[in-house]
Amino acid sequence: MTIDATAPPVTHPLAQLDAAEITAAREVLEAAGLVGASTRFVYLGLEEPDKADLAAGTSTQVPERRVRALLHDVTRPDAHDVVVSLTRGEVVTDRTLDAALDGQLPVLDAEFELVEQVLATDERWLAALEARGLDVEQVRVAPLSAGVFEYPEEEGRRILRGLAFRQDHPTDHAWAHPIDGLVGYVDVMNGTVDQVIDLGPVPIPEESGNFDDEAVTGPMRTTQRPIEITQPEGPSFTLDGNLLTWEGWQLRVGFDAREGLTLHQIGITDGDRLRPIIHRASIAEMVVPYADPSPIRSWQNYFDTGEYMIGRYANALELGCDCLGDITYMDAVIADEHGRPQVLPNAICLHEEDFGVLWKHTDLWAGSSETRRQRRMVISFFTTIGNYDYGFYWYLYLDGTIGFEVKATGVVFTSAYPGKGYPYASELAPGLGAPFHQHLFSARLDMTVDGAANTVEELDFVRVPMGPGNLRGNAFAQQRTVLESESSAQRMAEPGVGRVWHVTNPSSHNRLGDPVAYALLPEGQPTLLADPGSSVHRRATFATKHLWVTAYDPAERYAAGDFVNQHPGGAGLPGYVAGDRPVADADVVLWHTFGLTHVPRPEDWPIMPVDRTGFQLKPVGFFDRNPTLDVPANASAHCRSRAAGTSDPSGTTSCSSTPTQTKDTCHE
Repeated sequence: MTIDATAPPVTHPLAQLDAAEITAAREVLEAAGLVGASTRFVYLGLEEPDKADLAAGTSTQVPERRVRALLHDVTRPDAHDVVVSLTRGEVVTDRTLDAALDGQLPVLDAEFELVEQVLATDERWLAALEARGLDVEQVRVAPLSAGVFEYPEEEGRRILRGLAFRQDHPTDHAWAHPIDGLVGYVDVMNGTVDQVIDLGPVPIPEESGNFDDEAVTGPMRTTQRPIEITQPEGPSFTLDGNLLTWEGWQLRVGFDAREGLTLHQIGITDGDRLRPIIHRASIAEMVVPYADPSPIRSWQNYFDTGEYMIGRYANALELGCDCLGDITYMDAVIADEHGRPQVLPNAICLHEEDFGVLWKHTDLWAGSSETRRQRRMVISFFTTIGNYDYGFYWYLYLDGTIGFEVKATGVVFTSAYPGKGYPYASELAPGLGAPFHQHLFSARLDMTVDGAANTVEELDFVRVPMGPGNLRGNAFAQQRTVLESESSAQRMAEPGVGRVWHVTNPSSHNRLGDPVAYALLPEGQPTLLADPGSSVHRRATFATKHLWVTAYDPAERYAAGDFVNQHPGGAGLPGYVAGDRPVADADVVLWHTFGLTHVPRPEDWPIMPVDRTGFQLKPVGFFDRNPTLDVPANASAHCRSRAAGTSDPSGTTSCSSTPTQTKDTCHE
């Protein structure tokens, strides 16, 4: 693709990086002697200005434009963490990383291919395949992040581990045929094989996993009639650069090679004020730990954000497949591994959609019947990491609610199934297993509820004992606990008491005199289930709590730390909270862990229907009353609102059926 490097000048400090800026960054790094033939750009992204500087400026006052680059030399173990000023055309900082202490930079695309190539020349690997009656040409190797285990010889070296699968023809989905009892450990920098662990041949599952094969699917159903979603007058939102405006909402849409979709300066108009809610929202990390203790797989855990960088693998979304209706797409521009601009076409999908009934009431006393419909703004992207595909969806609602949802699909990671009753995996098809595992995400929510000084309160329902003042024993109340410091603000969800967390602004009050607030509503699913003494527990400590609250620090951006690949642990949130800073009436960041604990089902094979997880942020006293009273009634001919004092000659309610309909068009 040809890149136009003559992009217009940046007009806002949170504008996405463009091709010209990426090219300029590479030129500065070259001039500084930091880029050579063996240099690979593992990451290049916008170094965002401090939010205090943004609050002090205007949209036309652009602070110094900076980028951060992570540079790996394929011939040397230690990498560079560099900040470049595009405004001044110079390197601002250059830190050399110690691979043994800091960990490794994320995995490169070229290293994925290298694992299979290196193993294909190793005599131990070839002998293991021969013992299984396999030819190396029909074997695919999944290149997998290594973690940190009891191998002192791996310290400071770039290691990947490889599990093998048989591919019967070029379009065969090899996940159906795991070659179990075999794993290879590869040094990708030196191109050598450290270990081949072979526990002996295991029967390879034979059933096809080709979900596009009619022999597997059967004939396609012919019963579905078209569903068309149209907006004849176009969508209700506007997009100016990356500034999105919709139904009173305003925010900037960003994209990062590591985090993927990011949202900035989220606010909502209330009367004549644009009221801030979140300064920056992102999914800062995700980890996928597996539960099978087999020596072949006990090391399996993947930090898809910190080790693989999910933004790099954003899908090019297609109308009618990934997004339905009146769609606006945004491209993303990232740096490839040689520091050149790379366009990710249609990386971000924006659209609005109907979301059922917003509010409804039929009042017999007043003789009124009113219904309003909810709609939401959807901002999303999809990414593919190996066998799994993830959709990340941010939702904005008319009533001030903010939602987030992950849609997990793709192909489950497979193994041979040892036999009935195996406690760590499911059987999907004859002889084919899939280990239990988790998908745990960390949302980083840099809150600014009506300003930067916020307080987090934990609310639980409590049962009031029967006695004086509660003679019939029916009373229950809410108990509020202010989270004062980082040590006390490491919390677990408790669905049994309806636990939620309110982010309040003690200096901003509603008309009732109460502090305005937004409530974080957790799903309360399991956190990390691995043993506290395990390697993954040390490295993914963020996933052991549903909530962490930290004092704002722009350098604290990732829940598991900056350099996750082969890091021994203790980085990220455990380090951030070590100083136990106060977080009441302060500039705070919420880190929310949520996710799925997946016990694979036969219905998840050969491809997994979407599974969902997420959370919501809902206004609590942020508005003085229902903010959707101004939403008009639906203009559909089948939906009629009846105000008090008016009659309905048909004698029906306001949402009626026509003679040719059997379903109420106003209900969902």
